Amino acid sequence: MDTSQTITYVIFLIFTGTAVLSTMALFTRQSLLVAYIVLGALIGPYGFRLVDNTDIIKQAGDIGIIFLLFLLGLHLHPQNLFHSLRKMSLIAFASSALFFIMGFVPSYFFGYSILQSCIIGVATMFSSTIIGIKLLPTTILHHQHTGELVVSILLLQDILAIAVLLALEAMTGSAVSIHHISIIVGAFPLLVIGSYAFQRYVLSPLLSRFDKIHEYIFILSIGWCLCVTELSAYLGLSAEIGAFIAGVALAANPISFYIAESLKPLRDFFLVIFFFTVGASFDFGYLSVVAVPACVLAALVLLLKPCIFKWLLYRSGEVKEISWEIGVRLGQMSEFSLLVIYLALETNLLPLETTYMVEAAIIITFIVSCYWTAMRYPTPLASTDKLRRD
Repeated sequence: MDTSQTITYVIFLIFTGTAVLSTMALFTRQSLLVAYIVLGALIGPYGFRLVDNTDIIKQAGDIGIIFLLFLLGLHLHPQNLFHSLRKMSLIAFASSALFFIMGFVPSYFFGYSILQSCIIGVATMFSSTIIGIKLLPTTILHHQHTGELVVSILLLQDILAIAVLLALEAMTGSAVSIHHISIIVGAFPLLVIGSYAFQRYVLSPLLSRFDKIHEYIFILSIGWCLCVTELSAYLGLSAEIGAFIAGVALAANPISFYIAESLKPLRDFFLVIFFFTVGASFDFGYLSVVAVPACVLAALVLLLKPCIFKWLLYRSGEVKEISWEIGVRLGQMSEFSLLVIYLALETNLLPLETTYMVEAAIIITFIVSCYWTAMRYPTPLASTDKLRRD
Protein backbone atom coordinates (compact mmCIF):
# COMPACT_ATOMS: atom_id res chain seq x y z
CA MET A 1 0.00 0.00 0.00
CA ASP A 2 1.47 3.38 -0.97
CA THR A 3 1.77 6.43 1.25
CA SER A 4 -1.27 8.27 -0.10
CA GLN A 5 -3.46 5.20 0.39
CA THR A 6 -2.14 4.83 3.92
CA ILE A 7 -2.96 8.43 4.80
CA THR A 8 -6.41 8.12 3.23
CA TYR A 9 -7.04 4.90 5.14
CA VAL A 10 -5.94 6.43 8.46
CA ILE A 11 -8.10 9.52 7.96
CA PHE A 12 -11.02 7.25 7.06
CA LEU A 13 -10.55 5.34 10.32
CA ILE A 14 -10.19 8.49 12.42
CA PHE A 15 -13.24 10.32 11.15
CA THR A 16 -15.50 7.31 10.74
CA GLY A 17 -14.61 6.17 14.25
CA THR A 18 -14.98 9.71 15.58
CA ALA A 19 -18.43 9.99 14.02
CA VAL A 20 -19.54 6.79 15.76
CA LEU A 21 -18.05 7.61 19.17
CA SER A 22 -19.19 11.24 19.03
CA THR A 23 -22.74 10.11 18.40
CA MET A 24 -22.54 7.80 21.40
CA ALA A 25 -21.00 10.60 23.46
CA LEU A 26 -23.81 13.03 22.64
CA PHE A 27 -26.50 10.49 23.48
CA THR A 28 -24.81 9.78 26.81
CA ARG A 29 -23.99 13.48 27.45
CA GLN A 30 -20.23 12.98 27.34
CA SER A 31 -17.52 15.36 26.13
CA LEU A 32 -16.61 15.10 22.45
CA LEU A 33 -12.93 15.65 23.21
CA VAL A 34 -12.95 12.51 25.34
CA ALA A 35 -14.40 10.57 22.39
CA TYR A 36 -11.45 11.65 20.24
CA ILE A 37 -8.91 10.50 22.86
CA VAL A 38 -10.70 7.19 23.45
CA LEU A 39 -10.73 6.46 19.72
CA GLY A 40 -6.95 6.94 19.57
CA ALA A 41 -6.51 4.51 22.46
CA LEU A 42 -8.78 1.94 20.82
CA ILE A 43 -7.37 1.82 17.28
CA GLY A 44 -3.85 3.18 17.85
CA PRO A 45 -0.55 1.25 18.06
CA TYR A 46 -1.27 0.10 21.63
CA GLY A 47 -4.93 -0.79 21.05
CA PHE A 48 -6.27 -2.80 18.12
CA ARG A 49 -3.36 -1.50 15.96
CA LEU A 50 -5.53 -0.42 13.06
CA VAL A 51 -3.24 2.63 12.97
CA ASP A 52 0.34 1.64 13.74
CA ASN A 53 2.26 4.80 12.80
CA THR A 54 1.06 8.12 14.19
CA ASP A 55 4.03 10.33 13.27
CA ILE A 56 2.44 11.87 10.18
CA ILE A 57 -0.93 12.12 11.91
CA LYS A 58 0.68 13.90 14.87
CA GLN A 59 2.16 16.51 12.54
CA ALA A 60 -1.29 17.09 11.07
CA GLY A 61 -2.71 17.41 14.58
CA ASP A 62 -0.13 20.08 15.40
CA ILE A 63 -1.59 22.17 12.57
CA GLY A 64 -4.85 22.18 14.50
CA ILE A 65 -3.11 23.85 17.45
CA ILE A 66 -1.73 26.51 15.09
CA PHE A 67 -5.15 27.34 13.64
CA LEU A 68 -6.73 27.29 17.08
CA LEU A 69 -4.37 29.96 18.38
CA PHE A 70 -4.62 31.97 15.17
CA LEU A 71 -8.41 32.08 15.47
CA LEU A 72 -8.19 32.98 19.12
CA GLY A 73 -5.89 35.88 18.33
CA LEU A 74 -8.42 37.15 15.79
CA HIS A 75 -10.89 37.70 18.63
CA LEU A 76 -8.49 39.70 20.83
CA HIS A 77 -7.85 43.36 20.14
CA PRO A 78 -4.14 44.15 20.76
CA GLN A 79 -4.83 46.92 23.26
CA ASN A 80 -7.03 44.68 25.43
CA LEU A 81 -4.55 41.82 25.19
CA PHE A 82 -1.52 43.86 26.30
CA HIS A 83 -3.48 45.17 29.27
CA SER A 84 -4.33 41.59 30.29
CA LEU A 85 -0.71 40.46 29.84
CA ARG A 86 0.52 43.11 32.25
CA LYS A 87 -2.14 42.18 34.76
CA MET A 88 -1.57 38.43 34.51
CA SER A 89 2.25 38.30 34.48
CA LEU A 90 2.64 37.97 38.25
CA ILE A 91 -0.20 35.45 38.48
CA ALA A 92 1.25 33.29 35.67
CA PHE A 93 4.72 33.06 37.16
CA ALA A 94 3.59 32.75 40.80
CA SER A 95 1.19 29.95 39.92
CA SER A 96 3.88 28.17 37.90
CA ALA A 97 6.17 28.14 40.94
CA LEU A 98 3.41 26.68 43.12
CA PHE A 99 2.54 24.08 40.49
CA PHE A 100 6.20 23.03 40.30
CA ILE A 101 6.19 22.31 44.03
CA MET A 102 2.88 20.48 43.63
CA GLY A 103 4.48 18.13 41.09
CA PHE A 104 7.89 17.77 42.73
CA VAL A 105 6.81 16.78 46.26
CA PRO A 106 4.60 13.74 45.47
CA SER A 107 7.03 12.53 42.79
CA TYR A 108 9.91 12.54 45.25
CA PHE A 109 7.65 10.81 47.79
CA PHE A 110 7.00 7.99 45.27
CA GLY A 111 10.74 7.36 44.99
CA TYR A 112 11.69 9.25 41.85
CA SER A 113 15.11 10.90 41.88
CA ILE A 114 15.52 14.62 42.48
CA LEU A 115 16.20 15.23 38.77
CA GLN A 116 13.18 13.18 37.69
CA SER A 117 10.99 14.89 40.30
CA CYS A 118 12.16 18.30 39.04
CA ILE A 119 11.20 17.40 35.46
CA ILE A 120 7.82 16.11 36.64
CA GLY A 121 7.35 19.34 38.58
CA VAL A 122 8.12 21.32 35.45
CA ALA A 123 5.56 19.25 33.50
CA THR A 124 2.84 20.20 36.00
CA MET A 125 3.53 23.93 35.64
CA PHE A 126 1.60 24.40 32.41
CA SER A 127 -2.10 24.27 31.51
CA SER A 128 -3.40 23.06 28.18
CA THR A 129 -3.65 25.79 25.56
CA ILE A 130 -5.81 23.55 23.38
CA ILE A 131 -8.37 22.55 26.02
CA GLY A 132 -8.42 25.98 27.63
CA ILE A 133 -9.16 27.72 24.34
CA LYS A 134 -11.18 25.03 22.58
CA LEU A 135 -13.72 25.00 25.44
CA LEU A 136 -13.89 28.79 25.69
CA PRO A 137 -16.77 30.60 23.96
CA THR A 138 -15.84 33.90 22.32
CA THR A 139 -19.25 35.29 21.37
CA ILE A 140 -20.42 36.34 24.85
CA LEU A 141 -19.23 39.59 26.41
CA HIS A 142 -18.47 37.93 29.76
CA HIS A 143 -16.34 35.28 28.09
CA GLN A 144 -14.49 37.80 25.98
CA HIS A 145 -13.08 39.14 29.26
CA THR A 146 -12.57 35.63 30.60
CA GLY A 147 -10.91 34.67 27.34
CA GLU A 148 -8.48 37.58 27.54
CA LEU A 149 -7.38 36.49 31.01
CA VAL A 150 -7.13 32.82 30.03
CA VAL A 151 -5.12 33.61 26.90
CA SER A 152 -2.79 35.96 28.77
CA ILE A 153 -1.94 33.26 31.32
CA LEU A 154 -1.50 30.62 28.62
CA LEU A 155 0.68 32.88 26.48
CA LEU A 156 2.96 33.67 29.42
CA GLN A 157 3.14 29.97 30.23
CA ASP A 158 4.12 29.25 26.62
CA ILE A 159 6.99 31.73 26.90
CA LEU A 160 8.08 30.08 30.15
CA ALA A 161 7.84 26.66 28.48
CA ILE A 162 10.23 27.76 25.75
CA ALA A 163 12.75 28.81 28.42
CA VAL A 164 12.35 25.42 30.12
CA LEU A 165 12.94 23.54 26.85
CA LEU A 166 16.09 25.58 26.27
CA ALA A 167 17.27 24.74 29.78
CA LEU A 168 16.71 21.03 29.15
CA GLU A 169 18.75 21.26 25.97
CA ALA A 170 21.54 22.99 27.88
CA MET A 171 21.51 20.26 30.56
CA THR A 172 22.14 17.63 27.89
CA GLY A 173 25.14 19.46 26.48
CA SER A 174 23.36 20.77 23.39
CA ALA A 175 24.80 23.89 21.83
CA VAL A 176 22.74 26.64 23.48
CA SER A 177 24.95 29.70 23.40
CA ILE A 178 24.45 33.15 24.88
CA HIS A 179 24.11 34.39 21.32
CA HIS A 180 21.33 31.89 20.68
CA ILE A 181 19.48 32.86 23.85
CA SER A 182 19.79 36.59 23.10
CA ILE A 183 18.31 36.01 19.66
CA ILE A 184 15.30 34.26 21.19
CA VAL A 185 14.81 37.00 23.81
CA GLY A 186 14.83 39.66 21.11
CA ALA A 187 12.72 37.60 18.71
CA PHE A 188 9.40 38.11 20.49
CA PRO A 189 9.21 41.93 20.32
CA LEU A 190 10.71 41.82 16.81
CA LEU A 191 8.01 39.39 15.67
CA VAL A 192 5.22 41.46 17.26
CA ILE A 193 6.39 44.76 15.72
CA GLY A 194 7.10 43.20 12.33
CA SER A 195 3.73 41.44 12.20
CA TYR A 196 1.83 44.58 13.12
CA ALA A 197 3.69 46.68 10.54
CA PHE A 198 3.18 44.12 7.76
CA GLN A 199 -0.49 43.78 8.62
CA ARG A 200 -1.03 47.54 8.59
CA TYR A 201 0.87 48.42 5.42
CA VAL A 202 0.45 45.27 3.31
CA LEU A 203 -2.37 43.01 4.49
CA SER A 204 -4.96 45.66 5.32
CA PRO A 205 -4.75 47.39 1.90
CA LEU A 206 -5.03 44.01 0.16
CA LEU A 207 -8.00 42.95 2.29
CA SER A 208 -9.75 46.27 1.72
CA ARG A 209 -9.26 46.12 -2.03
CA PHE A 210 -10.33 42.49 -2.53
CA ASP A 211 -12.75 42.06 0.38
CA LYS A 212 -15.53 40.76 -1.88
CA ILE A 213 -13.45 37.84 -3.16
CA HIS A 214 -13.96 35.40 -0.30
CA GLU A 215 -11.70 32.71 -1.69
CA TYR A 216 -8.79 35.17 -1.81
CA ILE A 217 -9.38 36.26 1.79
CA PHE A 218 -9.39 32.62 2.88
CA ILE A 219 -6.12 31.87 1.09
CA LEU A 220 -4.42 35.09 2.22
CA SER A 221 -5.33 34.55 5.88
CA ILE A 222 -4.01 30.97 5.90
CA GLY A 223 -0.82 32.07 4.14
CA TRP A 224 -0.35 34.88 6.67
CA CYS A 225 -0.88 32.53 9.64
CA LEU A 226 1.58 29.91 8.40
CA CYS A 227 4.14 32.53 7.34
CA VAL A 228 4.33 34.07 10.83
CA THR A 229 4.28 30.58 12.35
CA GLU A 230 7.33 29.49 10.36
CA LEU A 231 9.12 32.78 11.07
CA SER A 232 8.47 32.34 14.79
CA ALA A 233 9.90 28.82 14.73
CA TYR A 234 12.94 30.04 12.75
CA LEU A 235 13.60 32.73 15.37
CA GLY A 236 13.58 30.13 18.15
CA LEU A 237 10.07 30.77 19.46
CA SER A 238 7.25 28.23 19.25
CA ALA A 239 4.99 27.86 16.24
CA GLU A 240 2.02 28.37 18.56
CA ILE A 241 3.22 31.83 19.65
CA GLY A 242 3.71 32.83 16.01
CA ALA A 243 0.19 31.74 15.08
CA PHE A 244 -1.27 33.68 17.99
CA ILE A 245 0.67 36.85 17.09
CA ALA A 246 -0.53 36.54 13.48
CA GLY A 247 -4.12 36.46 14.72
CA VAL A 248 -3.75 39.38 17.11
CA ALA A 249 -2.13 41.48 14.37
CA LEU A 250 -5.27 41.01 12.27
CA ALA A 251 -7.73 41.48 15.15
CA ALA A 252 -8.00 45.24 14.66
CA ASN A 253 -9.20 44.74 11.07
CA PRO A 254 -13.02 44.53 10.76
CA ILE A 255 -12.72 41.55 8.43
CA SER A 256 -11.14 39.46 11.20
CA PHE A 257 -14.55 38.16 12.29
CA TYR A 258 -15.28 36.81 8.82
CA ILE A 259 -11.85 35.15 8.68
CA ALA A 260 -12.42 33.54 12.08
CA GLU A 261 -15.75 32.06 11.02
CA SER A 262 -14.43 30.75 7.71
CA LEU A 263 -11.48 28.94 9.31
CA LYS A 264 -13.37 27.16 12.11
CA PRO A 265 -14.09 23.96 10.11
CA LEU A 266 -10.42 23.71 9.14
CA ARG A 267 -9.39 24.14 12.77
CA ASP A 268 -11.81 21.43 13.96
CA PHE A 269 -10.59 18.97 11.32
CA PHE A 270 -7.01 19.12 12.58
CA LEU A 271 -7.93 19.23 16.27
CA VAL A 272 -9.79 15.93 15.96
CA ILE A 273 -6.54 14.44 14.66
CA PHE A 274 -4.53 15.99 17.50
CA PHE A 275 -6.65 14.48 20.26
CA PHE A 276 -6.64 11.15 18.43
CA THR A 277 -2.82 11.13 18.62
CA VAL A 278 -2.94 11.88 22.36
CA GLY A 279 -4.90 8.70 22.96
CA ALA A 280 -2.90 6.68 20.44
CA SER A 281 0.51 7.53 21.93
CA PHE A 282 0.04 5.85 25.31
CA ASP A 283 1.33 2.29 25.86
CA PHE A 284 -1.20 0.54 28.10
CA GLY A 285 1.34 -2.14 28.93
CA TYR A 286 2.81 0.27 31.50
CA LEU A 287 -0.55 1.15 33.06
CA SER A 288 -0.35 -1.29 35.98
CA VAL A 289 3.11 0.01 36.90
CA VAL A 290 2.38 3.73 36.74
CA ALA A 291 -1.33 3.82 37.69
CA VAL A 292 -0.98 4.82 41.37
CA PRO A 293 1.53 7.71 41.03
CA ALA A 294 -0.20 8.91 37.84
CA CYS A 295 -3.61 9.01 39.54
CA VAL A 296 -2.20 10.81 42.60
CA LEU A 297 -0.41 13.39 40.43
CA ALA A 298 -3.51 13.90 38.27
CA ALA A 299 -5.75 14.26 41.33
CA LEU A 300 -3.47 16.92 42.85
CA VAL A 301 -3.44 18.86 39.57
CA LEU A 302 -7.23 18.68 39.16
CA LEU A 303 -7.92 19.69 42.76
CA LEU A 304 -5.22 22.26 43.48
CA LYS A 305 -4.82 24.11 40.17
CA PRO A 306 -8.36 25.60 40.24
CA CYS A 307 -7.93 26.58 43.90
CA ILE A 308 -4.55 28.24 43.31
CA PHE A 309 -5.77 30.13 40.25
CA LYS A 310 -8.90 31.24 42.10
CA TRP A 311 -6.88 32.52 45.05
CA LEU A 312 -4.37 34.42 42.92
CA LEU A 313 -7.00 35.91 40.57
CA TYR A 314 -9.28 36.94 43.43
CA ARG A 315 -6.39 38.71 45.16
CA SER A 316 -5.67 40.54 41.90
CA GLY A 317 -9.18 42.02 41.85
CA GLU A 318 -11.26 39.56 39.85
CA VAL A 319 -14.65 38.46 41.18
CA LYS A 320 -14.84 35.02 42.79
CA GLU A 321 -17.06 33.45 40.12
CA ILE A 322 -14.77 34.41 37.23
CA SER A 323 -11.67 33.48 39.24
CA TRP A 324 -13.01 29.99 39.95
CA GLU A 325 -14.20 29.48 36.36
CA ILE A 326 -10.76 30.39 34.99
CA GLY A 327 -9.20 28.01 37.49
CA VAL A 328 -11.43 25.17 36.34
CA ARG A 329 -10.77 25.91 32.67
CA LEU A 330 -7.00 25.84 33.32
CA GLY A 331 -7.08 22.95 35.79
CA GLN A 332 -5.18 20.36 33.76
CA MET A 333 -1.70 19.61 32.44
CA SER A 334 -0.56 20.66 29.00
CA GLU A 335 0.59 19.59 25.58
CA PHE A 336 3.77 21.47 26.55
CA SER A 337 4.06 18.96 29.40
CA LEU A 338 4.20 16.26 26.74
CA LEU A 339 6.98 18.14 24.93
CA VAL A 340 8.96 18.43 28.16
CA ILE A 341 8.82 14.72 29.02
CA TYR A 342 9.45 13.62 25.42
CA LEU A 343 12.56 15.82 25.25
CA ALA A 344 13.68 14.50 28.65
CA LEU A 345 13.19 10.93 27.38
CA GLU A 346 15.13 11.55 24.17
CA THR A 347 18.04 13.03 26.13
CA ASN A 348 18.03 10.26 28.77
CA LEU A 349 16.96 12.54 31.62
CA LEU A 350 13.86 10.41 32.18
CA PRO A 351 13.44 6.64 31.85
CA LEU A 352 10.58 5.25 29.78
CA GLU A 353 8.51 4.19 32.80
CA THR A 354 8.57 7.69 34.31
CA THR A 355 7.63 9.20 30.96
CA TYR A 356 4.55 7.00 30.73
CA MET A 357 3.61 7.86 34.31
CA VAL A 358 3.54 11.56 33.49
CA GLU A 359 1.79 10.93 30.16
CA ALA A 360 -0.92 8.92 31.95
CA ALA A 361 -1.41 11.79 34.40
CA ILE A 362 -1.67 14.26 31.52
CA ILE A 363 -4.33 12.18 29.76
CA ILE A 364 -6.32 11.79 32.99
CA THR A 365 -6.31 15.55 33.58
CA PHE A 366 -7.31 16.14 29.94
CA ILE A 367 -10.34 13.84 30.26
CA VAL A 368 -11.54 14.94 33.70
CA SER A 369 -11.00 18.62 32.96
CA CYS A 370 -13.00 18.33 29.73
CA TYR A 371 -15.87 16.73 31.63
CA TRP A 372 -15.77 19.28 34.43
CA THR A 373 -15.72 22.27 32.11
CA ALA A 374 -18.27 20.97 29.60
CA MET A 375 -20.74 19.95 32.31
CA ARG A 376 -20.43 23.13 34.36
CA TYR A 377 -19.67 26.05 32.03
CA PRO A 378 -20.62 27.28 28.54
CA THR A 379 -18.47 25.64 25.87
CA PRO A 380 -18.70 24.98 22.11
CA LEU A 381 -18.72 21.23 22.87
CA ALA A 382 -21.30 21.17 25.67
CA SER A 383 -23.72 18.25 25.63
CA THR A 384 -26.75 20.45 26.42
CA ASP A 385 -28.24 23.35 24.49
CA LYS A 386 -28.22 25.48 27.65
CA LEU A 387 -24.42 25.42 27.92
CA ARG A 388 -23.48 25.18 24.24
CA ARG A 389 -21.83 28.44 23.15
CA ASP A 390 -19.33 29.02 20.32
